[in-house]
Amino acid sequence: MPMDLSSLMYNLSNPTLLFFILGIIAAGLKSDLEIPPTTVKFIAYYLLLAIGFKGGQELAHSAWSGEMAMTLLAALLMSFLVPVFVFYVLKKKMGIWNAGAIAATYGSVSAVTFVSAIAFLDNKGVHFGGHMVAAMALMEAPAIVMGVMLVQWSNPLRGSRQGIGQMVKHALSNGSVLIILGSLIIGIFSDSKQAEGIKPFTTDIFKGFLSVFLLDMGMQTAKRFAAFRHAGKTLMLCGILFPMFFGSLAAALSGLWGAGIGDRFLLAILSASASYIAVPASMKMAVPKADPGIYVPMAIGVTFPFNISLGLPLYYFIIEHL
Repeated sequence: MPMDLSSLMYNLSNPTLLFFILGIIAAGLKSDLEIPPTTVKFIAYYLLLAIGFKGGQELAHSAWSGEMAMTLLAALLMSFLVPVFVFYVLKKKMGIWNAGAIAATYGSVSAVTFVSAIAFLDNKGVHFGGHMVAAMALMEAPAIVMGVMLVQWSNPLRGSRQGIGQMVKHALSNGSVLIILGSLIIGIFSDSKQAEGIKPFTTDIFKGFLSVFLLDMGMQTAKRFAAFRHAGKTLMLCGILFPMFFGSLAAALSGLWGAGIGDRFLLAILSASASYIAVPASMKMAVPKADPGIYVPMAIGVTFPFNISLGLPLYYFIIEHL
């Protein structure tokens, strides 16, 4: 059944997506438009804080079930399986160091893509479980560790100077991971009546801040994409096919244990997204021979724009019809 054109146009007219496109246009026109890095960092932390806190509140009022446990287990499995698949697909062409870094990138998650997916669900009035925030947090560290281990196992000279314990510690102490986990825990233990007091901060202004953040992301994407073209068409194609395959697979298989539409959709987007914050910070120390000029633009210049423009409606369409 062909995807409904009117539904696709509705998704593409989302204001947050249009601000992202405006950022790309601004960079293409070489405009002097600029959002201070400190402001961008503040907004990024705010978005993670708001998502973590709301997820914790949801989790505190949710009854644990087999469906919830299966969804979290599936998220964890994807964070191990995706790096293995990506690594062995790219190992011969890219070498073990770059293949390992790309594997960790696609096994890990993009918090901004996750935020965009939540806004997508909000526009449709679709509910999702607070445990999906925990799923996002669960997928970050294992994928980074798995990428490093794949390099170590494939290279007798050892591609990493750090032990696995150090890698886990570094992944968990990363600012973005720490704030999402911390906010999730605070949300769980916060009294619901007192949480109402900060609702204007955590909910009402959320989409406005997201729009400003995606405006900056559009500008950064355009700059990275121009540099990435030198890496070749194969990686550009992988930057689209990887998320399309993993996102569609998660969207289809998650129906087997009766997960809700919102949870299935978020699992799909977590499986499809690629990290360009936590992974580069970790790979710079763990696999210094990997070229960040390949795996960072691949994630932010190809996969990220694909996911928020075409991936979101694609995964939702699959879930609706399967």
